[in-house]
Amino acid sequence: MMLADPTSRPIPPLAGLEVLLVEHQSAAVFVVEDMLFNLGAATVWHAATVAEALALLRDRRPGIAVVDVSLAGEPAYPVAERLQAAAIPFVFVAGYGGDGIRRLWSDHVTVQKPFRPAALAAALRAAFDAQRAATPAPSNAN
Repeated sequence: MMLADPTSRPIPPLAGLEVLLVEHQSAAVFVVEDMLFNLGAATVWHAATVAEALALLRDRRPGIAVVDVSLAGEPAYPVAERLQAAAIPFVFVAGYGGDGIRRLWSDHVTVQKPFRPAALAAALRAAFDAQRAATPAPSNAN
């Protein structure tokens, strides 16, 4: 039996993935982007509006996304719908309680602002797990 190297660090949840960050507050962008890179992201694409996010999603496919629910008062649900349709896992970020999220999305993985890197990492893992659970297993039938 081979034991894991005790000095090795666990693989970060984003290990080399490209991430879409949809956030309108500049200060939050810098903080969250730094967290994402520290969690292993290879690239972080940024969009400040629904239109910018949808335009990015036309040309690129991130491995995961972090989406502020309210972009300067504009609901980000069209971005969530596009991500869901493309089977791209994502995490909502909310500056208010879960009561402010539409009922349709109220069970989606959400992290409350302000948050620490560990909370974001846990939310990202939960989003990956939820996506895996929602994806049907390949059929072995011939």
